[in-house]
Amino acid sequence: MSKLHPSKLSSCDNNLVIAIDDTEVGKLFISDSRSDIGSEAEKMKFANNINDLVVKFKRLEYNDVMQGDMLIMERLYPMDYRAYELSKREIWLDVFFDEVHELHRNGFVHRDMLRPSNIPGGVFDNVFLTEKGLRLIDVGISTLAHQVNVKMFEIFVQKENEELQVFAEHFLSR
Repeated sequence: MSKLHPSKLSSCDNNLVIAIDDTEVGKLFISDSRSDIGSEAEKMKFANNINDLVVKFKRLEYNDVMQGDMLIMERLYPMDYRAYELSKREIWLDVFFDEVHELHRNGFVHRDMLRPSNIPGGVFDNVFLTEKGLRLIDVGISTLAHQVNVKMFEIFVQKENEELQVFAEHFLSR
């Protein structure tokens, strides 16, 4: 897939995210990934019914220009948290932890907050600070408890809780 597009916001090996307008973005699924887009949409809708932490799902549609399926979601405008006092960041972090744990209690684990070291990009590319607080994007590898056995889900939650501690150190120390 070509990474050049006039409305490109970000890209990875599998997808390109483009601006639709001031309120929406589209994540393009160019290759045969219909099950992936459906799975991602399902997980996003599931999380959206629990709280407002995960970016809001809007709809699925086909992009004629790019000739691919597209997952439409709300457009977030990330802010640089380093411009804000430690006291404000501590409050945002407390709310973030509460919302992540609420997702866990209700059967959703994000699984992609901390980037593996062999994947390019920022270490916490999927955690955005917005005017409404911290938000999560990219639920592609997220897991719903009803799709896996209890032990597997517990392991994913434990790993994510460890990543949350790393994120807290990163978010508060910079």
